[in-house]
Amino acid sequence: MENNMENSGFEDLHLSKEMHQAIADMGFEEPTTIQNRSIPYMLDGKDVIGQAQTGTGKTAAFGIATLERIDPKNKGLQAVILCPTRELAIQVSEELKNLSKYKKRIRILPVYGGQPIGRQIKALREGVQIVIGTPGRVMDHLNRRTLKMDGVKIIILDEADEMLDMGFRDDIETVVKKIPEKRQTILFSATMSKAILKLTKRYQKDPQLIKLVHREMTVPDVEQFFVEVKQQAKTEALSRLIDLYNLKLSLVFCNTKRRVDELVESLKARGYLAEGLHGGLQQNQRDSVMSKFRRGEIDIVVATDVAARGIDVGATDAVFNYDIPTDDEYYVHRIGRTARAGKAGYAFTFVIGKEAYRIRQIQRFTKTKIIAQKVPSVSDVEEIRTNLLLEKVKGIIDAGHLGKCNNLVEKLVQEDYTSSEVAAALLKMVVAEGSK
Repeated sequence: MENNMENSGFEDLHLSKEMHQAIADMGFEEPTTIQNRSIPYMLDGKDVIGQAQTGTGKTAAFGIATLERIDPKNKGLQAVILCPTRELAIQVSEELKNLSKYKKRIRILPVYGGQPIGRQIKALREGVQIVIGTPGRVMDHLNRRTLKMDGVKIIILDEADEMLDMGFRDDIETVVKKIPEKRQTILFSATMSKAILKLTKRYQKDPQLIKLVHREMTVPDVEQFFVEVKQQAKTEALSRLIDLYNLKLSLVFCNTKRRVDELVESLKARGYLAEGLHGGLQQNQRDSVMSKFRRGEIDIVVATDVAARGIDVGATDAVFNYDIPTDDEYYVHRIGRTARAGKAGYAFTFVIGKEAYRIRQIQRFTKTKIIAQKVPSVSDVEEIRTNLLLEKVKGIIDAGHLGKCNNLVEKLVQEDYTSSEVAAALLKMVVAEGSK
């Protein structure tokens, strides 16, 4: 049954109209393997063990299933999600808030240390159906009796191996024991250690094991960089890198259709010849974009992973991960689209602060080094442009055939200008024209 579901779309998962709308807004084009394989079991109320790492779409998997099983008419707590760190709790909470966009009466609250507990208590009193928290802070609320567990029907342990490594075993067990026996227990873990197996044996009933095995993948011989940058500065960073490396053909990957469309508009406004490629386009539109790219009529194709599947772009100069890929394997597929036909190629991945851990994960998965690169300054770009221009000038001098131009320069020299002043003025004009 699971194998038949590998390539199905979200419409085959029998989700609510509101959920389909939220998924479309988020720009997800098709479910990841873990989503395809685990959501049907979770929607059925079955216990699930998911062996999967971050970067596989597991948050959306349990997020979609949990939101679909919440009764919005009941204001009481119905689901608890335990995460090892405050950062992950916030991340999971943000994802669930996006997924619940059209489910108007569902309230979600992240609870973690470092945030005033009073604010959390006030929100809990007003009624929250889903709590996402770190074991320590959830225990704190249990001790204060501000969390009522008697109506909870779903408990999710996210990154369970991490929580055990951090010494949260007793807290986890205390929380799980407070939840009624008649519940659904979902556990996600990157590894299946003895401690994890002990936990599943004790607290899960006939769990469905869904194992996502990363295939060994060879990474092409590409110079790989990551660039730390704020979300709003990504387009500027992209422009400067394209200019700095004097890239003729670039392939830029975004995680959603909406991001593709927005970036294409921004690049066009900056004077680049860019086109988008995503699942919302007809096949003939996609073919047209690709043939323009191959003929060099456009310099930049901005694409989603799904749209780029099965297309042959030939040898591009560079691949940019404008958004960090949701799956480690996508990273390998993406960067494999450069440095073909024996050409050297570059791969740049844009990283926003808290995403830095994903670079470490990708490095472990690909067994390669991804080097930190600063966003080039405007003067870096100008210096490179000037050097390229001077190289061009040398080439023209070496090629000769400057008779008529020599006569014009000599005319100006007779008017009391030095030849170096004339050359500098002409160079200034060319540089100014090039930076327009």
